[in-house]
Amino acid sequence: MPDDRGGPTDGTEAGGTEAADGRQREEKRAEPAPDEPEHRSDGIELARSIARSYRGVGPAAPRGGKARARRRQRTTPSASGAHPDDRDPQLLESTLDRLVSEHGWDTEVAVHGLFGRWAEIVGPDIAEHCRPETYADGQLTVLADSTAWATQLRLLAPNVVGRLNERLGDGTVTRINVRGPQGPSWAKGSLRVRGRGPRDTYG
Repeated sequence: MPDDRGGPTDGTEAGGTEAADGRQREEKRAEPAPDEPEHRSDGIELARSIARSYRGVGPAAPRGGKARARRRQRTTPSASGAHPDDRDPQLLESTLDRLVSEHGWDTEVAVHGLFGRWAEIVGPDIAEHCRPETYADGQLTVLADSTAWATQLRLLAPNVVGRLNERLGDGTVTRINVRGPQGPSWAKGSLRVRGRGPRDTYG
């Protein structure tokens, strides 16, 4: 119903507004949608390649990562396993024994060891007056401090050889050369002139 001014009622105005809004919505829906960007497969592959490079795998992985991995692998100390091997700590005695055996020094080391056990092998009385001096080719040279003890040791030589071979191994010592005390010498220099020898002094 028109109002006093002769204009349309409020209901008519509201209905017209709603109709106009509806037409605008229909027009918007009828308008063609803007063109979407064309899908590019190479962009996805690029993204995947970048992702692989950050993970350190695939063809695009940086070379620096591989180099660092190789350095870490080389510097990792090697450790022995549960079973014994050459990398395990070795006792000094067993290491020295293996070294002596590999170089064939068993006899030399054993013979030179008897110098420190001389008194134990031959007895304190002989050791007090006779001492080992050199060893070569199975022959042991012993120096006595007096002629009497040199003679005594020559008599006991077979028995002493037997004792030595019991400790050092059969056949290690085959002969004992006994040297007595050396008398004073008045010779000078390295040259010697042989004397005339015994002469007839009775006529």
